[in-house]
Parts: sequence; structure tokens; C-alpha cells
Amino acid sequence: MSLSLSSQLLHLVPCPCSSSSSSSLSLNYIQLNTNRNVNVPQVARTKSNSRGKAAPDLSIAASTKDDNVEADKSTKLVIFLGKGGSGKTTTAIFAAQHYAREGLSTCFMTHSQDRTADYLLNCKLGAAPVICGNNLSAVRLETTKMLLGPLKWLKQADAHVNMTQGVLEGIVGEELGVLPGMDSIFSALALEGFELSGSAAQRNQRNKFDVIIYEGVSPEETLRLMGAASAARLYLKYLRSIAEKTDFGRLASPTLLGLVHEAMTSSGSRPSFNGKLSSEIWDLLERFLERKSSSFAEPGKFGCYVVMDPSRPITVNSALRYWGCAIQAGAQVSGAFGISSPHHGGESLESVKQAFSPLPLAFMPNLSQDSPLDWDATMQNPLSEDAQNLLRLAANKTGSVMPSVKYDLSKKSIILFMPGFDKSEIKLYQYRRGSELLVEAGDQRRVIRLPREVQGKMGSAKYVDRSLVITMC
Repeated sequence: MSLSLSSQLLHLVPCPCSSSSSSSLSLNYIQLNTNRNVNVPQVARTKSNSRGKAAPDLSIAASTKDDNVEADKSTKLVIFLGKGGSGKTTTAIFAAQHYAREGLSTCFMTHSQDRTADYLLNCKLGAAPVICGNNLSAVRLETTKMLLGPLKWLKQADAHVNMTQGVLEGIVGEELGVLPGMDSIFSALALEGFELSGSAAQRNQRNKFDVIIYEGVSPEETLRLMGAASAARLYLKYLRSIAEKTDFGRLASPTLLGLVHEAMTSSGSRPSFNGKLSSEIWDLLERFLERKSSSFAEPGKFGCYVVMDPSRPITVNSALRYWGCAIQAGAQVSGAFGISSPHHGGESLESVKQAFSPLPLAFMPNLSQDSPLDWDATMQNPLSEDAQNLLRLAANKTGSVMPSVKYDLSKKSIILFMPGFDKSEIKLYQYRRGSELLVEAGDQRRVIRLPREVQGKMGSAKYVDRSLVITMC
């Protein structure tokens, strides 16, 4: 059946093309699929008092080893989302300076060729981490250089399993160009490499960062990265089905898993594949992705902030949109930053605060870029105090963030908090006998597994105060 939206309330309408096994609603319509969470990256630490020196090389790595690391001891990944020109890079560098001054070993990581970060840090960034101050390092990710590492590992792995019969060895990595989509993949690999350097097993090593601040190619690419582990779980499920239920899969999967094992071993990881059955390996990969996807919802492992310039309404609207998109990607948004200026009236700033309520919001001074910044003076400026307090709020986990999903068992209803979206942009799908709900909005899909008490077919839905209230039959 299909549900269509009439003013604020969705009513059931017959749909000749629907089947009994699925239903579709659209704020405009409904349908549904699997579970969703999010993933988190971590890093390697460097402490030095010198400026401009090359920090220890941080190599890319991947691991499936189960690290029972407490959330508050893990390397924390911090991301800022906002429209270009809204002050996103400036706010990220401000946060990096704050964390470094709080005594946390911090790394600013950018995957952009924009030189704004170099100017703000007064430090030339390169493909190897560079120390820019006490407890502060910075690095510029370059995909052309990063793709050489995984290729080398695959060649070494292929030399053991002989899957390509020497063809892989003949590939010259330096002549390979970067294809669309590769930047996100290698960003994820780089972040995973930094994270492994901060695992519990290596906690006593010197090269470990407490905080990584990541600036991606674009906000959209960063959102994809945030939801990658959760999305990969469904692909893994179908790949496993092919591997275990088809003749081709049963024939090819042992060789492919062997290649993965050898490649991970060559990269310096210690995968626990040895002596395991294929089913155990698939289970291990599923647990790995589940752990990574859930990390984006843990304040101790991940921080996400939206940034806007209150004097430019388009940046405010974009920040609201990215707030909703981050929720759709499975992340928890910790707060919002506004770049203030002397021209802002108190009334306009108050309206911005109301637009982002209940999200904590702080304003920071508009930093001049006409000359190199004196960060000591900037951080001691009373106008910077609110922004630093917001960063401390998330670090201490004392802030209250509105949950993105709530249930009213007495009314058998689901309440989805979806800021930044119009009701006509939200689509809901339902499959698997009503045990799950798939929400599509902002070019993101989020799957919610429903408690038994609210499972069933969707009856109606209404959009009230940035929340979608769905009532089940």
C-alpha cells in the first residue's frame, strides 16, 4: 500500500502497484530495509615543542582486531560541516588550537588543496605530518601518494597467493591517476591508519593523537565517509550470501579472503583470520563494521559541529540542512558555531539560536586574515570563551543532545527528529514484516530496527516541529 501526505497528516490511499510484502509512504510515500549506525576514525600521537619539523610518518592501515577500548580513552575524530565561505576551516583550526592548549595531542588533517589552513596555522602542510606548535600537528592528504601503499600491499599479498599470476606486479603505481570517488576511499583508509596507532595495544607508544580534526574534500564527501561503515554492512550481508550460497562464491571466496588476509598482514595489521572458518571471518568483518558504525554516535569518539555566518542566511540554512544530513548518516551532532561580527544585531543572533535549539550554539570572533594570526591573543580573547566552552561541553559529555529517534509505546508511534528537511523531502519505506523502517532524506538512507512493541504496518505520519511522527497499525 502507499501513503500520501495531505497537509500535515498522511492518510492511507490504495495503490494498485503495491504488493502485500511491502508498503510505501511518501511525505509523499513509505517503504523499509536494514539497521544503521556510524563509524569512527582515530590516530597516532606526536608531542614536540618545535615548529615546522616533520612529525613521525603515519602510515595507512586496517585491522579487524577487536580492541576493547573505552570511549573516553580513544582517539577522537572531530568534523565541521558548513557551506563554503561560512568559516568552516577557520573554526576547525580554532578547535585544533583549543585542544592543543588543553594539553591534548592534536592533528589537523585536510584533504583539500586550499591553502587557507597553511595561512591560519602559519605552517606549510605536506603529505607527511608537520609539527605546527605545542601538541599540534597538521597534514595534507594527497590521494596520488596514498594509493601507492595499498597497491604495494596487494602486490606482496599476490606474491603469496598468486591470484593474478604476476599481472598485479607489472602495475606501475606512479603512473595511475585518481578516479572520482577515490578521495573518499583513501581518506577512510588514512583515518583508519591513524586510529590504529591509537589502539589499546599501542597506548604506550609515543606516536598517538588524542584528537584528529578532519577537513574533507567537501561536506557531501564527509557525510558519505561518516555513513560508510553502516552502508557497507548491507553490502557485506549480500556479498556473504553470494559467497555462501552460490557455486561461484564457494569457489572464489577462499582465494579472495586469502588475498585480503595477506594484504592486511603486509600493511602491518594483524588480522585474526588464521585458523578461522569462512563463516567466522564473515562474522568478524560484520562485528568490525558494526563497531565502526556505532562509533559516530559516541561523544567520546566523535564530534560533529555545523558552522554558519549569521549575517548570511544561506549559510544558516545550509548548516540546518547539514545537521539533518549528519543525523541521517547516523552521527550525533554536538553543537553549532556562528562567526560573529560587530554588525550583527542582538535580535538576529537570538533568532539564529532559536533556529538551532536544542543544539548548543556558540559564537566566535570573526578572525582577520589580512595578516598572520596571533593565536595566543585570539584564544585569550573574551569573545572566544563561549566557543571554547562549547568544545569543552562535548569533551566532558555534559551536554544533552536531542535523540534522533524516540518511541511512544502507548501510542505505538515513532518520532524522528529531522531538522533541515521539508516534509515533502522525506520518504519512508518498510520491508521485512514491519520490523524495520528505512528513512530516505538528504540523499542519505537510514535504517532503524524497531522495538517489538511498535512493529507493524505504517498507518499515518505527520510532520510537527521538525519531527516526523509515524503511527503504526
